Amino acid sequence: MAESNIPDHLRYTVEHEWVVKVDETTVRVGITDYAQDQLGDVVFVQLPGAGDSVATGDSFAEVESTKSVSDIYSPLDGEVVAVNDALEGSPDLVNSDAYGAGWLAEIRVSSGTADDLLDTLLDPAAYEAQIAD
Repeated sequence: MAESNIPDHLRYTVEHEWVVKVDETTVRVGITDYAQDQLGDVVFVQLPGAGDSVATGDSFAEVESTKSVSDIYSPLDGEVVAVNDALEGSPDLVNSDAYGAGWLAEIRVSSGTADDLLDTLLDPAAYEAQIAD
Protein backbone atom coordinates (compact mmCIF):
# COMPACT_ATOMS: atom_id res chain seq x y z
CA MET A 1 0.00 0.00 0.00
CA ALA A 2 1.22 3.49 -0.79
CA GLU A 3 2.01 5.76 2.12
CA SER A 4 -1.14 7.58 3.20
CA ASN A 5 -1.42 11.27 3.84
CA ILE A 6 -2.73 11.65 7.43
CA PRO A 7 -2.48 15.26 8.64
CA ASP A 8 -1.72 15.66 12.35
CA HIS A 9 -4.21 18.48 12.94
CA LEU A 10 -7.28 16.40 12.00
CA ARG A 11 -9.29 13.71 13.76
CA TYR A 12 -10.68 10.64 11.99
CA THR A 13 -13.56 8.16 12.03
CA VAL A 14 -13.40 4.41 11.47
CA GLU A 15 -15.48 5.06 8.32
CA HIS A 16 -12.62 7.15 6.83
CA GLU A 17 -13.98 10.65 7.36
CA TRP A 18 -11.79 13.44 8.66
CA VAL A 19 -13.03 16.12 11.03
CA VAL A 20 -11.57 19.52 11.94
CA LYS A 21 -12.82 22.23 14.27
CA VAL A 22 -14.12 25.38 12.52
CA ASP A 23 -15.24 27.16 15.70
CA GLU A 24 -16.46 26.26 19.20
CA THR A 25 -19.60 24.50 17.95
CA THR A 26 -18.89 23.66 14.29
CA VAL A 27 -16.73 21.10 12.50
CA ARG A 28 -15.83 20.54 8.84
CA VAL A 29 -16.04 16.99 7.47
CA GLY A 30 -14.51 15.31 4.44
CA ILE A 31 -13.19 11.93 3.39
CA THR A 32 -9.61 10.91 3.95
CA ASP A 33 -6.91 10.61 1.35
CA TYR A 34 -6.97 6.86 1.95
CA ALA A 35 -10.73 6.73 1.24
CA GLN A 36 -10.52 8.75 -1.96
CA ASP A 37 -7.64 6.58 -3.13
CA GLN A 38 -9.69 3.43 -2.52
CA LEU A 39 -12.68 4.93 -4.36
CA GLY A 40 -10.80 5.95 -7.49
CA ASP A 41 -11.87 8.86 -9.66
CA VAL A 42 -14.78 10.67 -8.01
CA VAL A 43 -17.40 11.64 -10.59
CA PHE A 44 -20.33 12.82 -8.43
CA VAL A 45 -20.96 13.95 -4.87
CA GLN A 46 -24.44 14.11 -3.31
CA LEU A 47 -24.38 16.49 -0.36
CA PRO A 48 -26.97 17.24 2.30
CA GLY A 49 -28.74 20.57 2.36
CA ALA A 50 -27.91 23.40 4.72
CA GLY A 51 -30.32 23.11 7.63
CA ASP A 52 -30.54 19.30 7.41
CA SER A 53 -30.28 17.43 10.69
CA VAL A 54 -27.75 14.61 10.89
CA ALA A 55 -27.27 11.84 13.43
CA THR A 56 -24.09 10.06 14.48
CA GLY A 57 -23.42 7.08 12.25
CA ASP A 58 -26.15 7.89 9.73
CA SER A 59 -25.38 8.43 6.06
CA PHE A 60 -25.57 12.11 5.17
CA ALA A 61 -23.84 12.21 1.78
CA GLU A 62 -22.73 9.95 -1.07
CA VAL A 63 -19.57 9.92 -3.14
CA GLU A 64 -19.78 8.20 -6.51
CA SER A 65 -16.64 7.08 -8.28
CA THR A 66 -15.85 5.13 -11.39
CA LYS A 67 -15.66 2.06 -9.10
CA SER A 68 -18.61 2.41 -6.69
CA VAL A 69 -20.96 4.58 -4.67
CA SER A 70 -20.03 5.11 -1.02
CA ASP A 71 -22.05 6.51 1.84
CA ILE A 72 -20.48 9.19 4.00
CA TYR A 73 -21.43 8.94 7.67
CA SER A 74 -21.97 11.75 10.13
CA PRO A 75 -19.48 11.80 13.00
CA LEU A 76 -21.98 13.62 15.24
CA ASP A 77 -25.53 14.69 15.94
CA GLY A 78 -26.06 18.16 14.60
CA GLU A 79 -27.20 20.47 11.83
CA VAL A 80 -25.55 21.00 8.46
CA VAL A 81 -24.65 24.70 8.31
CA ALA A 82 -22.64 24.71 5.05
CA VAL A 83 -21.86 22.44 2.12
CA ASN A 84 -19.07 22.62 -0.42
CA ASP A 85 -20.94 23.83 -3.51
CA ALA A 86 -17.72 23.67 -5.55
CA LEU A 87 -18.09 19.88 -5.64
CA GLU A 88 -21.20 20.17 -7.80
CA GLY A 89 -19.12 21.24 -10.79
CA SER A 90 -15.82 19.71 -9.71
CA PRO A 91 -16.34 16.46 -7.75
CA ASP A 92 -12.73 15.57 -8.57
CA LEU A 93 -11.64 18.02 -5.85
CA VAL A 94 -12.25 15.11 -3.46
CA ASN A 95 -9.40 13.30 -5.22
CA SER A 96 -7.04 16.19 -5.85
CA ASP A 97 -7.39 17.98 -2.48
CA ALA A 98 -9.17 15.68 0.00
CA TYR A 99 -8.12 17.75 3.03
CA GLY A 100 -8.63 21.18 1.47
CA ALA A 101 -10.91 22.13 -1.41
CA GLY A 102 -12.51 18.65 -1.36
CA TRP A 103 -14.27 19.06 2.00
CA LEU A 104 -17.93 18.02 2.09
CA ALA A 105 -19.93 19.78 4.81
CA GLU A 106 -19.78 21.82 7.98
CA ILE A 107 -21.91 20.61 10.87
CA ARG A 108 -22.90 22.41 14.08
CA VAL A 109 -22.89 20.05 17.05
CA SER A 110 -26.30 19.64 18.71
CA SER A 111 -24.85 19.43 22.21
CA GLY A 112 -21.48 20.12 23.74
CA THR A 113 -18.61 21.64 21.82
CA ALA A 114 -16.52 20.79 18.79
CA ASP A 115 -13.68 19.87 21.17
CA ASP A 116 -15.94 17.37 22.97
CA LEU A 117 -16.57 15.63 19.64
CA LEU A 118 -12.93 15.66 18.55
CA ASP A 119 -11.95 13.97 21.81
CA THR A 120 -14.09 10.95 20.83
CA LEU A 121 -12.49 10.44 17.39
CA LEU A 122 -9.33 8.69 16.25
CA ASP A 123 -6.10 10.62 16.45
CA PRO A 124 -3.74 10.38 13.46
CA ALA A 125 -1.71 7.48 14.92
CA ALA A 126 -4.85 5.44 15.68
CA TYR A 127 -6.23 6.08 12.19
CA GLU A 128 -2.92 5.10 10.60
CA ALA A 129 -2.96 1.87 12.60
CA GLN A 130 -6.53 1.16 11.45
CA ILE A 131 -5.76 1.49 7.75
CA ALA A 132 -2.54 -0.53 8.11
CA ASP A 133 -4.55 -3.59 9.22
